[in-house]
Amino acid sequence: MLIEMITLRQLRYFQALAASGHFGRAAEAAGVSQPALSMQLRELEAELDGALVDRTSAGAELTDLGREVAERAGDILAAVRDLQEMAHARGAVLAGPVRLGVIPSVAPYLLPRLFERVAQAYPHARLAVRETITDVLVAELVAGALDAIVVSLPLDNDRLAEAAAFDDAFLLAAPAGSPHARRAPARPADIRADELLLLEDGHCLRDQALAVCRAIDPRRLTSVGATSLATIVQLVAAGQGITLVPELAIDAGAITDPRLKLVRFVRPEPYRIIGVAWRKRSPRERDFRALAELVAAAGNEPAR
Repeated sequence: MLIEMITLRQLRYFQALAASGHFGRAAEAAGVSQPALSMQLRELEAELDGALVDRTSAGAELTDLGREVAERAGDILAAVRDLQEMAHARGAVLAGPVRLGVIPSVAPYLLPRLFERVAQAYPHARLAVRETITDVLVAELVAGALDAIVVSLPLDNDRLAEAAAFDDAFLLAAPAGSPHARRAPARPADIRADELLLLEDGHCLRDQALAVCRAIDPRRLTSVGATSLATIVQLVAAGQGITLVPELAIDAGAITDPRLKLVRFVRPEPYRIIGVAWRKRSPRERDFRALAELVAAAGNEPAR
């Protein structure tokens, strides 16, 4: 039978190629040589009697068949991962490895506190962290490449379960000598598009800031191409504009530049909900709910 001749290795290699779009990067992610990955892909294409990728000078582009196989392969590999997790679920809570995804606007501020609490409460837990934007984390979680993710909720994905952990208020960061620094509380209506600096497209923090400043047309924003909040904050400190910063970063001591003024917004303050998400069918739900409790404790920890 055809399905008996398709191996999990082939599906894993193909999934790595589908995610990266490049043979070299896929081989590196899979921990094999590029010729070995190419050979497994050719065998998979032979079994499926069709080309899965169009090989180009820039890398690899999925064919129509390849896109459908990639989706189904993700389901298969996630199911296999759930089968493996069933064994972990029989033991103590958080007693094994957890592949945890975290968004960039949370990771540097929450993880040090979270690691401390995990080590104290569950010393046998082993967290392996992946930091990237929400869309990538969700795709990898659904595909089984991650076990759980710490993101801004809700995700509105019917394949995932969620547990809210804490509310993270937004504050306005402005140059200390600017009119915004002398105007408190801050009002979203007072923010102009030509002075607002945000992360590049794809970062949920950008979308959340635009949701706060509803009157701003994103097309009128100044493009800075920044991928880290630290870069944006430094631009603001240098007098290049203003931005919104999450209170989590402030409480973690990451924003201390004397050239900055942090101003709270008029009530009700804008905020985001930080929480944990995992696959609904995962047998390790109790682990991830325990993890959400630790995330809540870390996120609500008083400022240091």
